[in-house]
Amino acid sequence: MPLPAAAQSAAAPAAEAGEGDPAVATVRRMTEALEAALKAGDVRARAEILSGPMQQNFDLPAMLRLGVGTRWKEIPADKQEALTAAFGPYLTATYATRLSAAAGSKFAIDPKSEARGNGRIVHVTVTDGSGDTSPVDYVLNAENRITDVYLQGTVSEAGTLRTGFSEPLQEGGPDGLLAHLRKSTETMLAAPPPKAAPKP
Repeated sequence: MPLPAAAQSAAAPAAEAGEGDPAVATVRRMTEALEAALKAGDVRARAEILSGPMQQNFDLPAMLRLGVGTRWKEIPADKQEALTAAFGPYLTATYATRLSAAAGSKFAIDPKSEARGNGRIVHVTVTDGSGDTSPVDYVLNAENRITDVYLQGTVSEAGTLRTGFSEPLQEGGPDGLLAHLRKSTETMLAAPPPKAAPKP
């Protein structure tokens, strides 16, 4: 599941973390949205809950540029604009889809962020419904907006995007990537809700 990072010893509940630390406050708002989305019945409903918070708390244009890599500068401005417009719904649907396997998860946020270059990094520990923990690091820029997320401390969201975007870009250029974003978003949002487990 693609969300928060290690900080078990000093972790605080999502609703209490972030006092006086703008970076932690950003992650707290996003985590609260994730917790609310977990209660929704299907991917589309979860995406509707996450859409606003992701627009507010993620630097989506920066994440898209990282995902595309050096080719971004070669893409015409009008196509950059179209890709940016399609990327927000795509990433939101991606997170909403990942939450399908995260029922019962709880988030504990380290109350203090750490400096990282010109930005900050915030550690969160996710405990799933079976009690297993998963660390995720949120990387934020100087404006305290999320620009990357590291799963298990090493798996970069930007790196995952770059891998996923490589083939569409190679085969179809920016138009191919745009089609990929739109089709993938539609497919994720159309996923049926999970079937209820049969009663014993």
